[in-house]
Amino acid sequence: MNRFFIEKINIADKIILLDDPAQLHHLRDVLRARKGEEIAVFDPVHEYLVKIVEIGAMNIKLEVKEKRPANLPGIQITVACAIPKKVKMDDIVDKLTQLGVVCIIPLETERVVVKLDKQKKAQRQARWEKIAMSAVKQSQRSSLVTVKPVSEFKEIIAAAGDFDLKLIPTLENPRSTLKKIFEPSSRKFEKILILIGPEGDFSPKEISLAKEAGFLPVDLGRQVLRVDTAAIAAVSFIKLNAEN
Repeated sequence: MNRFFIEKINIADKIILLDDPAQLHHLRDVLRARKGEEIAVFDPVHEYLVKIVEIGAMNIKLEVKEKRPANLPGIQITVACAIPKKVKMDDIVDKLTQLGVVCIIPLETERVVVKLDKQKKAQRQARWEKIAMSAVKQSQRSSLVTVKPVSEFKEIIAAAGDFDLKLIPTLENPRSTLKKIFEPSSRKFEKILILIGPEGDFSPKEISLAKEAGFLPVDLGRQVLRVDTAAIAAVSFIKLNAEN
């Protein structure tokens, strides 16, 4: 079923007006939607099953058939991921959104090779937000993903106090395993922050700063993973083990 995001849904006599030009074009001209067809619309709080009752030049009228509970993630995972060198951040944003993370933060560290100026940072963020929105619709999420501006490592460390579990996958010993942290006898976590390092790992100074701020160094396995693989592997493990 096709899904559309409306920033603020206004309902009058069980009718919702979809008047966003881009979404109107997509629904009417690309998807060739017809009167009587059912779609889903959602805002940051609610989701509705609706039926198309009228397709006009400026808007589409939607009749509310059912109000559904929001498909919210069981745990809130934030990923601060180093901007990679050989793979696109686009793909990381897309995959992490599909996996249900609530926030993605492109990260600059000491060993990040890709450096963006102020203009490129703004352009990339706008692009990543569009990619995240597309992935929200495709994966049938009812909650949006926040894609924050490119941030420096120290900024993330300083703002990490609200999380009840903070992880930093690294190649440096000593480190724990995700399996041990999420074993059945361990306490349950609600807000998790994961730092994903660049090619070549975090620097010793960065790892030391993270440990001082309460981050747990963890091992993602025997193989050395690329940035995109590490991000997907870490989130996938947590989703499979922490939400059961």
